[in-house]
Amino acid sequence: MPRALRPFSSAQYRRLVVALAASLLSAGAWIVAAAWQVIELGGTPIDLSIVAVGASLGLVLAVLVGGVVADRVPQRRVLLVVETARAVVFAAAGLLAATASIEVWHLAVLSFVLGVADGFFYPAYSAWLPALLPAEQLLAANGVEGVLRPVAQNAAGPALASLLIAVQAPSLAFLVVGGLQVVAIAALALMRTTPLRRDLEPSDAHPLRQMAVDLRDGFAYLLRTRWLFATLAFSILLVLVVVGPLEVLIPFAVRDQTGGGAGEFALVLASFGIGGAAGSLLVSSFRLPRRYLTLMILAWGFGCLPLAVMGVTTWLWAMVVAAFVVGFFFDAGQVVWGTLLQRRVPPAMLGRVSSLDFFVSLALMPLSMAIAGPVGEWLGLAPAFLIAGVVPPLLAVVTLATARLGQDELAHPLDDGPMDATPTTGAEAAAGFAAPVDEPHPVRDPSSGADGPGAGRTVGADEE
Repeated sequence: MPRALRPFSSAQYRRLVVALAASLLSAGAWIVAAAWQVIELGGTPIDLSIVAVGASLGLVLAVLVGGVVADRVPQRRVLLVVETARAVVFAAAGLLAATASIEVWHLAVLSFVLGVADGFFYPAYSAWLPALLPAEQLLAANGVEGVLRPVAQNAAGPALASLLIAVQAPSLAFLVVGGLQVVAIAALALMRTTPLRRDLEPSDAHPLRQMAVDLRDGFAYLLRTRWLFATLAFSILLVLVVVGPLEVLIPFAVRDQTGGGAGEFALVLASFGIGGAAGSLLVSSFRLPRRYLTLMILAWGFGCLPLAVMGVTTWLWAMVVAAFVVGFFFDAGQVVWGTLLQRRVPPAMLGRVSSLDFFVSLALMPLSMAIAGPVGEWLGLAPAFLIAGVVPPLLAVVTLATARLGQDELAHPLDDGPMDATPTTGAEAAAGFAAPVDEPHPVRDPSSGADGPGAGRTVGADEE
């Protein structure tokens, strides 16, 4: 099979993809339906910022707990609860809108709940994937997600929502995407629960204390791992500059500069998604690049340059092209990043590190959402998008120059060989001791006392 399609040989993975596709489709439809519900209520960019802040705040507050849970609870169970909660939220929004009783604060609260659900979803998904597939198929699997996420969330979902809004109103879109969640729940219900890839030592400590210890170990790993710390430091500033304009200001740029409506806004989102799918498919069709850290940072930084066009053009096609280019480079880098975490982070720490990835890199997302609306109103859309397009390339160059990521990637090549390491306990992971994973499916045997052959190898160089 082509390299990009090899993960589909696993029945478990095929079911997971069905669940992921349905979930992403509903998430994409929610973006357009919620935005146009705010506009129909007479809302302003500040009102839409409030709704967007609700989602990002819920994600940031929940994601650390989600990482701890993902390392302690079978990930399939976590995902089932998450998809059920999302179904309830969409149904509630649909009923409120259908009865003409919905208000902006309702949307903000419901967005907050969706953000909390996402905070549990991402760490569980990231930690579960390496238990379902061989190491050499992880890049392809992340490429599949990289294709699904933009196609479903940024293209098909918004297109579906705009169609339903044109037929009736946002209320119909809310109810339909609530029904899509049933597909995700059914697909996860058909999957098998896999053992945790971690030895949980018996403890009489209070659960809150255990959670604090897990978080401490995760933060310690983050702080001493240079490539991880430098990338997340770059990401947190990138999110501050870029996410607010992307999430809050594009609908108003489409309306005010091109005279477009929900359909045109959905077209811009679709172009962003198609570009992301193209970038993900291209990266997943080859081996990881030798200079994976350098290319990833440069893709994220210089890929933002077309955003400067968004604030000045009056041509819809120019916005569509700019969105395609940004989506291409964003998702191409994201496929590399997801694989990098799954290959270089010890499996027993992967849930927590994935949650720290989201927490640290998105910690300023609520602030970005909150200030995007006022900046767009006070300075204008053109200056806001110019800042979003010009600052990220400068951040990328500074990060590569100061963090010496080129030396790190040369010292730790990621070919299709064995993964880096598998710690047997949280304490060993925090101390830097791990076991190499030689088997294609590194799932711990619950009856054994070790995670694999060669337990006890020190992974010092990878954590400098």
